[in-house]
Amino acid sequence: MSRRHKALEREILPDPKYHDVILSKFINGIMLSGKKSVAEAIVYGAMDIIKKKMKEEPLEVFRTALANARPLVKVVSRRVGGSNYQIPTEVSEKDGRAIAFRWLISNARKRSEQSMDQKLAGELMAAFKKEGNTIKKREDTHKMADANKAFAHLRW
Repeated sequence: MSRRHKALEREILPDPKYHDVILSKFINGIMLSGKKSVAEAIVYGAMDIIKKKMKEEPLEVFRTALANARPLVKVVSRRVGGSNYQIPTEVSEKDGRAIAFRWLISNARKRSEQSMDQKLAGELMAAFKKEGNTIKKREDTHKMADANKAFAHLRW
């Protein structure tokens, strides 16, 4: 990591179908081995499934699911005086969105449906309804931060 100045943030182009930058970043998170067209097909297939099953605008379902999955606090391990403490810290919107992406994608990959677009659609719909493994992970993270709030004074 450079000590001289902050790294420049690259401009990410919006996705071709919905013209949304956040969805484009999500597609990049789905992508494996540089196969962007495969990742786009997975995400757009999941959006079509959401549109059929929920009869709602898929981009709104995606945004609500992302907002429901985004953590507000996390715990960071710090070594103080020979002991490790789990210190709760607030999460910025950008970092929280990245964490939510990772949780949604990993939990979608663990699901038991046939294809990845069905798995992703199922996980997004579950997060939209505030249920499923991604929301459970978020609640567990919040509970851990709440349990360790006595160590919040060690934050710097």
